[in-house]
Amino acid sequence: MKTILVTGGTGYIGSHTVVELQEAGFNVVVVDNLSNSHVEVIDQIEAITGTRPEFEKVDLRDREATLEVFTRHPDIRAVIHFAALKAVGESVNIPLDYYKNNIDSLIHVLEGMKLSQVHHIVFSSSCTVYGEPDVLPVTEHAPIKKANSPYGNTKQICEEIMADFRIPNPDINVISLRYFNPIGAHESALIGELPIGIPNNLVPFITQTAIGIRDELKVFGDDYNTPDGSAIRDYINVVDLARAHVVAIERLIGKKNKSGYEIFNLGTGKGNSVFEVIKTFEKVTKSSLKYKVVGRREGDVEQVFADTAFANEELGWKAEKSLEETLLTAWKWEQYYRAENTPKSRTKK
Repeated sequence: MKTILVTGGTGYIGSHTVVELQEAGFNVVVVDNLSNSHVEVIDQIEAITGTRPEFEKVDLRDREATLEVFTRHPDIRAVIHFAALKAVGESVNIPLDYYKNNIDSLIHVLEGMKLSQVHHIVFSSSCTVYGEPDVLPVTEHAPIKKANSPYGNTKQICEEIMADFRIPNPDINVISLRYFNPIGAHESALIGELPIGIPNNLVPFITQTAIGIRDELKVFGDDYNTPDGSAIRDYINVVDLARAHVVAIERLIGKKNKSGYEIFNLGTGKGNSVFEVIKTFEKVTKSSLKYKVVGRREGDVEQVFADTAFANEELGWKAEKSLEETLLTAWKWEQYYRAENTPKSRTKK
């Protein structure tokens, strides 16, 4: 059985990817420092799949501890690297934390791969590398502009690091997945997006407002040059996204990649505005959301959505789940979690 190391595997996208990997027959080793997730996610993954992934509580900023993970697991065939801080607005306020965490962790993982002769890595990248795009939808050939935030800049830098690393190490194969805005939850409602503290992303803020944890939803700006004035994003179901990582791993291990460094956009190919998401959520859940328009958030772009043709054709992957279905899974997850847990971290603000 092929073993995949998943960093950040108890996080939102990581946990859903672990589920899909296990259901595809892979053995998984999860590494996470639990700074923005909960160890109980491992229990939930086991409940869904019937298999408990191996778990290592390790901070990837610690070089020696990271290298020891590879030593303890000599059967690792490939890495999926999720572990990173990822809030655009927060990165503007604490940029050094983002640079140290996101860049150091990747460097240490690459060092571990070289030491242990692991040749394949799937990197969790982001559409933020495109900044404010000139042309929509965005293709993989769109120019990489100056990042709008330290978070976006770390993704640009990490991609450059991997490209440079491959020059003296051409046996390392990289697939960088630039995804857009993951939302929703597993259909079981056993795992989903669980931000610690006040959410930085739209959908968990919506669900927490709907269930009464937040007094009101904040809409960051209604004066953008869009049809309804709110920002537009490409919202992709997290399970669709997770399945793309499995396809990428199979492509690397099966030596089907056509170059040593491939890049794919992962999205739906369609943009939805903040107000459209709010209205769709209200429709599918038969609820009414209280929201307030506030000023634009530093680091946000006006609109961005993907051209997914390359991923659709080359990977044979396509986002399948609708916005309505996806928002309903997010709501079911919120209801399940609230019924099962009342952690102090989710106090009303």
